[in-house]
Amino acid sequence: MKIDLRPNCKYALLIPTSMGIRITPVNGQPVHCSDMFKMTVSSAESNVASVASYLGLPVKVLTTFVKGSPIARMIRDNLAQRHMDVEGPELPQGGPWGYRHQINIADSGTGSRGPRVQNDRAGEVGRTLNVRDFDLERIFNQEGVQIVHLSGLIAALSPETGQFCLELARAAKKHKTRISFDLNHRASFWKNRESELRDIFLEIAGASDILVGNEEDFQLCLGIEGPEAGGKDLAAKIEGFKAMINRAKTAFPEVTAFATTLRQVVHANSHLWGAIMSVGDDWHVVEPREIGVLDRIGGGDGFVGGMLYAVLKGWEPEKWIQFGWASGALATTLLTDYAQPADEEQVWSIWEGNARVRR
Repeated sequence: MKIDLRPNCKYALLIPTSMGIRITPVNGQPVHCSDMFKMTVSSAESNVASVASYLGLPVKVLTTFVKGSPIARMIRDNLAQRHMDVEGPELPQGGPWGYRHQINIADSGTGSRGPRVQNDRAGEVGRTLNVRDFDLERIFNQEGVQIVHLSGLIAALSPETGQFCLELARAAKKHKTRISFDLNHRASFWKNRESELRDIFLEIAGASDILVGNEEDFQLCLGIEGPEAGGKDLAAKIEGFKAMINRAKTAFPEVTAFATTLRQVVHANSHLWGAIMSVGDDWHVVEPREIGVLDRIGGGDGFVGGMLYAVLKGWEPEKWIQFGWASGALATTLLTDYAQPADEEQVWSIWEGNARVRR
């Protein structure tokens, strides 16, 4: 089974996102004892889109910026370097206590010390994303989009962004653009907004063609009963996930593909990495196998990005999960939290376990 894509589109992939910066200590050190940091541009959704953009597919980013901000300039330049088009309004900062771009402060961890991540989102300009700032008829009808990828992080960021994601999903459905939805539950975003957000997430999920999430995402975002605890028994855990996805299939019969990743942490630099995907009546499972990890942040986004790239290329579903698994593994070897594949061969070499020198 394949996902039929709209032909003759300007963009293969469209993402709404709130862009920001990521600050990480060098040499795997903790934040509180470091005096040297690396600053990179980041967002979960642009992480997803990077697989397609680096491999040559046209990608468009919808976001919003702080006018006159050097961080906004850094973000624009970075997205251009990633071969992405970008569209969005610029808002005046409004003084020193006004808008800014989000800051992600990340200790990557090393060895027996696990990662620690702090999100500083006060005054985040991305919370103002609003449908009135974008011409959806032009974007979806005149330019054309094959897949729009929506994230629960953006849908739950503010009432405005929730409505924005709903309108994107509705416009996509109207113009036969396929919808990918990564549930991405965050408890702090949902606090005291459970009923409001549940309605938004249920509508988007019901309109989606691809639905991605872990056990907590399906339970807390959509009210789907989760898997029974499988302990360390991998086979039992996989069967539990399958049962949960079967319940999601019943609740959302229009969805073509359901996917989730599997991760077991040996230590900060060694994980067992796997995935489960259901397409129609067929199951595709990558049983967890060991990968080396430089920085785990972004591995899940890399999986989704690789999966969407494979869908866009028209490959058979078996390759969707394989390319997704390998793209996620690639992302964990980089100091950015997004995969930057040199070419398809590099990703397939990771899947094949071939880490030999290429000369």
